[in-house]
Amino acid sequence: MGNSLVPPGSGGDDHIEPVDLKQALEERYLAYALSTIMHRALPDVRDGLKPVHRRIMHAMRLLRLNPDQAFAKCARIVGEVMGKFHPHGDQSIYDALVRLAQSFSMRYPLVDGQGNFGNIDGDSAAAMRYTEARMTEVATELLAGITEDAVDFRPTYNEEDEEPVVLPGAFPNLLANGSSGIAVGMATSIPPHNVAELCKAALYLIDNPDAEVEDLMTRVPHEDPDENMVRGPDFPTGGVIVDSFETMLEAYKTGRGSFRVRSKWAVEDQGRGTYQIVVTEIPYGVQKSRLIEKIAELLLARRLPLLEDIRDESAEDIRVVLVPKSRTVDPALLMESLFKLTELEVRFPLNMNVLSRGKVPGVLSLKQVLREWLDHRKEVLIRRSNHRLDEIVRRLEILGGLLIAYLNLDEVIRIIREEDEPKPVMMARWDLTDLQAESILNMRLRSLRKLEEFEIRKEFDALSEEKAQIEALLNSDQKQWKTIRWEVERLRDRFSSSTELGRRRTQFADAPEHDIEDIQQAMIEREPITVVVSEKGWLRALKGHLSDYSTLSFKEGDALKLAFHAQTTDKILFLTTGGKFFTIGADRLPGGRGHGEPIRIMVDMENDQAIVTAFVHDPSRKLLLSSYVGNGFLVPETEVVANTRKGRQVMNVKAPDEAKFCLPVGGDHVAIVGENRKLLVFPLSEVPEMGRGKGVRLQKYKDGGVCDIKTFNLADGLTWQDSAERTFTRTKEELVEWMGARASAGRMVPKGFPRTGKFG
Repeated sequence: MGNSLVPPGSGGDDHIEPVDLKQALEERYLAYALSTIMHRALPDVRDGLKPVHRRIMHAMRLLRLNPDQAFAKCARIVGEVMGKFHPHGDQSIYDALVRLAQSFSMRYPLVDGQGNFGNIDGDSAAAMRYTEARMTEVATELLAGITEDAVDFRPTYNEEDEEPVVLPGAFPNLLANGSSGIAVGMATSIPPHNVAELCKAALYLIDNPDAEVEDLMTRVPHEDPDENMVRGPDFPTGGVIVDSFETMLEAYKTGRGSFRVRSKWAVEDQGRGTYQIVVTEIPYGVQKSRLIEKIAELLLARRLPLLEDIRDESAEDIRVVLVPKSRTVDPALLMESLFKLTELEVRFPLNMNVLSRGKVPGVLSLKQVLREWLDHRKEVLIRRSNHRLDEIVRRLEILGGLLIAYLNLDEVIRIIREEDEPKPVMMARWDLTDLQAESILNMRLRSLRKLEEFEIRKEFDALSEEKAQIEALLNSDQKQWKTIRWEVERLRDRFSSSTELGRRRTQFADAPEHDIEDIQQAMIEREPITVVVSEKGWLRALKGHLSDYSTLSFKEGDALKLAFHAQTTDKILFLTTGGKFFTIGADRLPGGRGHGEPIRIMVDMENDQAIVTAFVHDPSRKLLLSSYVGNGFLVPETEVVANTRKGRQVMNVKAPDEAKFCLPVGGDHVAIVGENRKLLVFPLSEVPEMGRGKGVRLQKYKDGGVCDIKTFNLADGLTWQDSAERTFTRTKEELVEWMGARASAGRMVPKGFPRTGKFG
């Protein structure tokens, strides 16, 4: 028995090796990341396919499922793909196959499906034993020339078969059908595009290799749609893109960005002034049933006050009916509120992260993607031409041998009849190659008739001419691009705007500029409330407009500071002693049950400050602000609205001074009373208007500060109420001795002025 504390790896033959954990994790994670990036999540820029799709296409070609042949069971196709090429789960392969057949997922489907292949509501396809499939015309374009050595093949996972590394791709599939995938540390998202437009851009790029991205895009659409170059994405589900040309151009230049896609809608007149809105196209990638559920949930939660009801009347095509609350509702405003809250508008990301040259992941621009596709087409053309050339050379060699046989027919027959080994004898006699001698020996008796010699000469001449043409093509870069140009033009015409498949589906529009305020209002149900603020800064909103505040209860040691009427759609402004304004939407105030919540929970208010006042925001007013020591200024109410929790600093005050008064301006004069019971009246025009600041001195004091302040029309006189609520008025003439310049001390208040020093 050895020592039981021997570390692993010393003695024993269980082959345990100590490994550095960090290094092992790095190596293995990197291997996993690379395999995900290369063999699962990112498409190849040349054929726009990920390996699973490429293997499905290849398997369908081997099963001869051409567009003009019969369908085959999907289970058969999936079995073929899984058994020979793609050693993963059958469900993942079938899911990929189903997606290739869905006309609402693929702009140009690669698979022609028969049976239930799912729908736009998100229902899944029938099981693969029930569904059948074959290739579409687009798929045959992608595979064109694969038997002519157009692309490299590599051994499959078990090395029993071969599979293509990339497809010949005579169709700009990456941009036409788009792609999305999440790898490790990188993702890709490419929207579908219109093939006729892509072909036009590719043709432009062939003629002008130095073209920039903006040269490949069309800003103003041409009368003939086939003359347009790339205008933007073209989704299979239609919709409307509401982005400016500039933002789209930037996205295509950098390969990163996003597109705002909206539903297509129209107003249907119902007679007698009523209407309903019908949505006929929804954004790409949105499940219709989920969208309608979400809108219904918002309806129940009363987040859509302009909407009465939603119905799904879709059959083959989409028809979602929205019923407005009343005939006075502005349809555009209703739709704006829906676009903001629901997936009737989505942002479709653009991240052109693809495998360049099949190896390097990188984010490419529109030009680079088209460039790589064209370069791939050129390589395919050269390889196919070389392949055809080899075939021709071999055939010409055989034909040369057959001609010799015809010229010496009797001698050939004699050698074959008499010699034991006719082949070497013939080769020596007429200086034939092995291939020629073999083809003579394999010749049938029936082809000995005289006509055959004429046929051979004809074929020999035709092939010689084709050989000369191909050699000329291979020697001339110009001729190669001319051929590619012809191929791309043919593709453009096959998928032109006059065809059902080629017609552009996604439209472009400018988003209507609605006032944000209006849209916010449209999302809140308008109801009367009473806002209650306590001395200690607790807020609540009670339903309805209360007239009696004496019944309100407060926490121990707290009391009513102020209460006022408002609507849920209003903004409530709060001013603190620190000169800061805060804005809270009335719909966000806590309800009337209990004592509400402290304002400090809702906004970032300093602890040493208190609420001076609160009121409903009215953008048409101006406010007069005053601090305790008597500094003040005017400010337009629109200037004090704060859009964040931090609030907006409007009045600059240094302790011990603090903001004390904030009142709406009405009239042409200011009356101010100090704690020293001196009253001063001066014209309002002497107070400056500012957006922020300390203000100017309104009244001078030896000690103490402002007691009360008000604005009034001098012609109507100055009024106040005493403790018994009797109203006193001093006319313009009677106020003469208190009139003075701003910042003077003023004189003792007139007889009968309340002891509180307040105007009441």
